[in-house]
Parts: sequence; C-alpha cells; structure tokens
Amino acid sequence: MTGASRRSAHGRIKSSSSSSGGDSLRYPPSIRRGGKGKELVSIGAFKSNLKILVALMLLGIAIIYFVINRIVVSHESQKQPPRVITPFPAPKLMDLSMFQGEHKESLYWGTYRPHVYFGVRARTPESLVAGLMWLGVKDEMYVMRHFCENSDDLSSFGWREHNGRDFGRQELVENDMILETSFVKSKGDDGSFGYGGDWSVRIDVKNKGLSGDAKRSAHLFFYLADEGGSVLNLGRDALDFQGSSLLVSGSREDVGDWQIHLRSENQLETHYSGFKTPHIYNLSDLVQRNLALQARKFGRLQLSDTSEDSSNIYVFQISGKLPFTIDIPFVSGIRGESSNVEKRLTSLTGLPLSDLLRKKHREFDAKFTECFNISEEHDSETVRVGKTAMANMIGGIGYFYGQSKIYVPKSSQASISPESGDNHLLYWPAELYTAVPSRPFFPRGFLWDEGFHQLLIWRWDFRMTLDIVGHWLDLLNIDGWIPREQILGAEALSKVPEEFVVQYPSNGNPPTLFLVIRDLIDGIKTEKFIASEKDEILSFLERASVRLDAWFQWFNTSQTGKERGSYFWHGRDNTTTRELNPKTLSSGLDDYPRASHPSEDERHVDLRCWMYLAADCMHSITELLGKDDKFSKEDYNSTATLLSNFDLLNQMHYDKDHGAYFDFGNHTEKVKLVWKEVISENGHLSRQLVRKTSGKPKLRLVPQVGYVSFFPFMSRIIPAESPILEKQLDLISNRSILWSDYGLVSLAKTSSMYMKRNTEHDAPYWRGPIWMNMNYMILSSLHHYSTVDGPYSDKARAIYKELRSNLIRNVVRNYYETGYIWEQYDQDKGTGKGTRLFTGWSALTLLIMSEEYPIF
Repeated sequence: MTGASRRSAHGRIKSSSSSSGGDSLRYPPSIRRGGKGKELVSIGAFKSNLKILVALMLLGIAIIYFVINRIVVSHESQKQPPRVITPFPAPKLMDLSMFQGEHKESLYWGTYRPHVYFGVRARTPESLVAGLMWLGVKDEMYVMRHFCENSDDLSSFGWREHNGRDFGRQELVENDMILETSFVKSKGDDGSFGYGGDWSVRIDVKNKGLSGDAKRSAHLFFYLADEGGSVLNLGRDALDFQGSSLLVSGSREDVGDWQIHLRSENQLETHYSGFKTPHIYNLSDLVQRNLALQARKFGRLQLSDTSEDSSNIYVFQISGKLPFTIDIPFVSGIRGESSNVEKRLTSLTGLPLSDLLRKKHREFDAKFTECFNISEEHDSETVRVGKTAMANMIGGIGYFYGQSKIYVPKSSQASISPESGDNHLLYWPAELYTAVPSRPFFPRGFLWDEGFHQLLIWRWDFRMTLDIVGHWLDLLNIDGWIPREQILGAEALSKVPEEFVVQYPSNGNPPTLFLVIRDLIDGIKTEKFIASEKDEILSFLERASVRLDAWFQWFNTSQTGKERGSYFWHGRDNTTTRELNPKTLSSGLDDYPRASHPSEDERHVDLRCWMYLAADCMHSITELLGKDDKFSKEDYNSTATLLSNFDLLNQMHYDKDHGAYFDFGNHTEKVKLVWKEVISENGHLSRQLVRKTSGKPKLRLVPQVGYVSFFPFMSRIIPAESPILEKQLDLISNRSILWSDYGLVSLAKTSSMYMKRNTEHDAPYWRGPIWMNMNYMILSSLHHYSTVDGPYSDKARAIYKELRSNLIRNVVRNYYETGYIWEQYDQDKGTGKGTRLFTGWSALTLLIMSEEYPIF
C-alpha cells in the first residue's frame, strides 16, 4: 500500500511537468517566449500549478507517513501484550535485598506441596520433588493414598508441629495404621553443603492402639522427580537393602551433585520403578498401573524393578511388617571426599536424627508460648488444638509456579497469543509462595483468604508474612488488578474444575491484605518490633506502597457505584434463571443474599467498609513513610473520611426498622425456585429447578440481616455512644436471629433466604452455617467496644466473653470428636461442615484463644 501511494503521487508530479516538454519547472515557457501580457497570465498559472504541486507532494508525504505509521504501530502492538496480562511497571518486591541471601536460602527447601499427604520441593520453578504414597484399604480393596482427599476418610491427618523453615511433624491415621512423617533441614558452616542445605525425612509406621496385628504389613512408595526432566541415576544397591542404600542420585545447577539414601534398622523389602514423564500429577496412576500389571503377571504386589530410558522419576516401594521406621536423607553439594557425605548422612539418620527432632520439638513449644500468650484459663487439650491450628497453617504453605488463565472476550483477543483458549489469555509466568485454605479441597492461593492467614502467620514469623504478601503484590497487572484465585501449574490445575479456572479482570476480591498491613503498622506504633525489624517492615512498605496504591485505585475506580461513596461487587449474573439469588463470588461471601436483580444501581455495604480500611491504611502508610506527595495523602484521607462519615453511611445503608445495615439494589423478596419441565436440544424432556419471580423488583434496601449487616460494626465506624451500637449488640445476641451456642450464624434465622438452596445443586453456604473469619472480626469489634468509654461497654463485654467461649469450646469439641478443624460449623448443632482440615481462617481460633485482634 505504501508503494502504491508513492507511485500515485509521483505520477501526478510528472504529468504537471510534462506540459513543458520536459523543461525545468523553474523556467515556465511563457517567460522564455517573452510576451508581456501573456507573461502575467503565465506567471499566475505557474503559481497556481505550483500550489497544486506542493499540495500534492504534501498529501503524498502525509499518506506515506500515515501508512508507515500504521504498519509500525501494528507491528509494535503485536509485540505488546494486552494490558490485562501486562505486569505492573514497578520494581518487584521479591527483588528486595531482605528476600535474598540467607533468608532466601533458609526457605529454599520445604514441605511446599500442600495438596499431597507429604511432599518436599524447592522454591524454584523446576525443582527436585519428593513425595510419599502408601497403600490403604477401603471396602476391602487396596487404594493408593497420595493426594489429600476428603473421600479417603482418614480418621485424622495434619501437622502437629511445623515452624515454616526447617522442621515439621505430621500424623496420618489410616484405619488401623498410623504414619508419622517428620521433616528437618540441616546446614553446616563448613561450606560443604549445596544451596539450601541437606534435609531428611523420617517415616514411622505403627499399628493403631497397643494390641495390633503383628502380621500387618505396610507398603510405602517414596518418590523423587526432577520437574526439569533431568535424568536421575538409580543406586546400585537400591534392591539389595541391608540397612542402608543409595536410592538415587543426580546433579543440578542449584544444589550441585546430590544423593538420596534409605536407612533403617528394620527388615524391609524394596522395589522400584523409573518413569520418563513431564507430569507428576498423574504419578499415582502410573504406579497403580505398574502394580496392577505385576499382580496380573506374577500375582505379587510389587513394582516391576524396571525403568524407562532417561527416567526423571523414580518410585521406591518400601514394604515391611509393622511397626517400622525409615530415614530418607538428602545430601547436596557433593564434591568428592571433602564433602563428608557419610558424616552428614549419619547426622540425619538414626539416633542423631532422633535427638535433632526432639530439639526441634522443644523449640516449637517454646516459640509457640512466646508468640501466643494463651492464658491459664485454657486446659492442655485446648492448647493442643491451638498448636495444631498454628502448625497446619504454617505447614500448609506452598510454592506454585505457572500462568493464570484470564478471561478475555473472543472478539478482543489479539493474534499475538497462540496459546490462548476460546475465552482466555495467559498471564505472565509467575511464582507464588502462599498459605492455602485447605489441603484436601483448596490447596492453592486465594486472595481474600490470605489476609486472614497472615494475621496469624506474622505473629509467628513476620518475615514469612512479608515474603508471602510480596509474592501476591508482584502479581499485580498494569491496571492494578490481582487475580483472586491462583491456579498455577499442572498439579494445581488437576484439582480444579475447568469452569472455575478462568479469572475475570472486572471482578475484585476483598482487599484483606490491608488487614495484615494495618496490623504490622500498629505493631510498629506499639513497639512490638525491635529497631532492625521495624526497618525491614518500613523498607518493604516503601517499595510496596506504589503497588498498594495501584491496587487501591483499581478498586476506587472500577468498583464504584452511581452514588458518591458507594461501591458494588462486579461479576453478578443478571441473566440467570437458575439461581435463587445470583451469587456474588467476588465478595468472597458467594451465595450471601444480595439484591434479587443485579444492576449497576447496587450499593454493597461490605465493599464500602473494605474500601474504608484500604483508604485508611494507605493514609497510615504515607504518614509512616513521611511521603511528600500531599495529593495522595489528602486523597486517601478524604476517601477515608468520606467512607467513615456516619451520617452518610446511615443515609445509604441503615434501616431503622431492623436496626441493621443493608445492601441497596433492585430487589424483591418474592422469588422462589420451582420445578419446570423443559425440552433439551436432543428432544429429551427433563425437569429443571428455575427461579420464579412473582413481584416486581424496585430500588430499595435489601432486608437480609447477616454478616454483611455488621461490616460497619466490624469497621468500628459506629460511635461508641450511638444508640445504633446498642441495636447492633441486640441483633448479635438475639437467639432468634444470629446467636447460637456455637457462634454467630451467617444469615438471620428470620431471613427469607435462611438455609435456602441457591440452585438444584448448590446447598446453602453463607446462608446459615457458622464461619470463623466473620466471627473473629465481630468478636474483635466486641472486644474494642468493651474497652472504650461508652454507655454500652459492659454489654459489649458480656457478649464478647460468651461468644468467645462458645467459639473456642465448639472448635475444640469438634476436633476431638472428628480429628479435624472444619471449614464451617452447623448452625443448629455446631458440628463441622464443608471441607475438613480447613486450617486457613478457621485457625484464627488460636488468636481468639490468645485474644489477639486486628485494628480494622
């Protein structure tokens, strides 16, 4: 196109000059002929022709510039990814010096595979990965245990102790067998160790109870895999176990030459199988197929003792009569005899390992007592549950690497992303170090959960908290958005249904990371940190502030409502006919009832309060850092002032008749689910549960009393002397509304939506059951109002004491009855519900025991 434009312009110029027979344009023919009158006419014609010529030349140049510019811009646009998958242009937090050196190396190896019953990996994308499987029995058939599954029906499992850095002890109870897995790291000062040091795994297997069947055998499968595909070398004595064997060895750039050994004083039988595969998530299937083939061929339950060419995974079957103990040490950085391999192996096995584990146990107990000032009112059984909550929160921390899938309408997708799907683009490759809500069911990062997790973790190890928060903030894109659910890597993807994988960049999630940041700032102000620790936190906040500002601004622009000072959660489906009340997944409260007909007229009181927290926290950061940017400081302060304006809050959200705060939107109470016969595309008749609306919705407050109604109370916006505070206290303590002997239910028992299914397949989730995070926040504010001067402090104190006692007693009772801490608790009986081993925010029970509360 550019060439054609040039030829066209050139042709026009040439035709103008050809009228003179090819003479120079500087000498018009009329001048050379010498006629005076004609000369004047010819000069006028010349000037006219000259203007046309110049205009044509300029037009040609403009066309050429336009075409070239379009080509260049088009080419550049193909180089630049869409904004939604473009990283935020600021220095990464994880590049701070505080996260390098000794800190980084001390966290290199860990039990960072929360989705398996036991696993070890390094904090690097293509790591050496270790793990454990074993054969359990269910319905009189052998089943392979590998990934944490609720359906496995283990009597109990989880970490009993874990310090997050170099030690953890876990117990798994399988029918009549108990497995205890211990992990410990070691690094000497002689420089003979590889990066991250050595580590060892001890596995104790014993009968449950004192009088077990002496003939009971157990089959364990310990494996090592190289995610990068590097070939592993099988030890020469892997089959002939005589108390000590080199199982496998290899070499890596990060840790140098390394070896894995097996040592035990018990009589054991060992077998192996080697595999070549880039995937680890289907390893248990490969092992089961190998065992099945051997059973069919030879009638024996053992691995084939063969390996594929260039195997990057080795699985070792270790079988023995109960009880038995095995030690599996890993040594790295081997460089000949000077590496003292035998000495290091000895220190990580047998009696020296027993001594080391006892030492770590004592250190864990001492640190727990130091970090959590649990009063003598709690008995040893209650304290044990607190330790279990802490250990599982820390032991559930994982490391993930991969690319999130981000929703983009198909019409908007650029041709630059051949890896994109029908409706998504891939985020940039990213790593995430994070706690997880539940190892069996939610073994991945959730943004709004993480703020609650860190309220506990920073009190144990604030540097781990800064590391985790830094990883999350480094996921910020150029618009200031963070994907709310992180499903990174093939193993994480294998645990999530496809419909929940894609993340929507229009949708937020409660910015709970501000909770822990505010808590850390309060810790600085109250001198909970020594000078060097304070400097580390300030250094972190200095770099984090630009990302936190972008995150805040994303919320403050993309989630705002029509009225000044109003906000609403995006992502609700206003076209669905299958949901009783369209879910608000972005709020974190999923099926909590909002306006019956989603629209942009909505005002969500919980999001308004989250934004107050964020604005107030940002203002505190600018003051703490002494920022000179007065505009930003005043902007945060004015937003916080606006959102804490009690009169404006009441105008927008308060209902005098109920004495409660409500959402606002297009709403009717006259909705229900009814069965309807429908004909499918293939002509089959079926019944579906669909929504029927019998009343016309109108703009109004949504009369649903529940957790959302207490966000202004949790935010402490209500003045201590306000009569509204007394009404809030009355609602909380009313047995006919929210109060139970086990905690506060999520939705009022008088609500039209109380315990109602949202669809045929969606049981009530936030419509009655008791949730620990919201109870913790309400309890925190009860504690606050009980300590400030006001006419209702005594009432708040009495409610606080009883609610606190109810929550602790119920969690402890359930733990000893079921072996687990649960996701939620039944609104009528207090029994555990949802997924078990939910030691995300349910672990906040420990902070309730120690009466540690955040400033909202």
